[in-house]
Amino acid sequence: MAEDMLLFWASGSPPCWRVMIALEEKNLQGYKNKLLSFDKQEHKNPEVLQINPRGQLPVFKHGDVVVNESIAACLYLENRFKAQGTQLMPDSVTDQALVLQRMFEGNTLQQKMYDGLFYEHMVPEAERHESAVKRHRENLVTELKLWESYLEKMGKGSYLAGRSFSMADVVVFPYIAFFPRFGLRKERYPRLMEYYEMVKERPSVKASWPPHWLENPQGQETLKDL
Repeated sequence: MAEDMLLFWASGSPPCWRVMIALEEKNLQGYKNKLLSFDKQEHKNPEVLQINPRGQLPVFKHGDVVVNESIAACLYLENRFKAQGTQLMPDSVTDQALVLQRMFEGNTLQQKMYDGLFYEHMVPEAERHESAVKRHRENLVTELKLWESYLEKMGKGSYLAGRSFSMADVVVFPYIAFFPRFGLRKERYPRLMEYYEMVKERPSVKASWPPHWLENPQGQETLKDL
């Protein structure tokens, strides 16, 4: 079963990480995988482009089925192996609605995080503006406070869409994991950091933790004053 699967991935890439968490949650250990480097442009090599002409990661293949969009790959795994491992999508349509809402809200969190953390990396020095840095940080604060409020409303010990670990956590946690790595303070975002501490101990998350984060546990202090 898992032996028929192939995953090309990069360490620390949230889209790759979520697929790996989903594979672990569905008890699909033993899949073939290849760790690639963005810095070396290995995601643009012919082996990848043959499966995914966009040259993006993750690249996921199960037998003859190719699913290269990470959320689509996670949903494929849940639907294909529904009775196996953790049920990641609830049966109730109402409960599903909240899971889907949080999953796709993760796209906004991703954008605000990238803007707030990686603006200087993505924008050439001559095109950078202090006003943009300030705006991105303010937008990120607003976004983080929103997720803080979601978790506060859910109650202590809850996941992003309720009392059970779900596809919302699979999809969004890899973004949330960046914040403490970049110095976000628990004093200012207690519920978000409690959620992080809880989910990082989950076996699926431990098994798929980015290897370069294990080698260098300490990140930067970019967000310590956020």
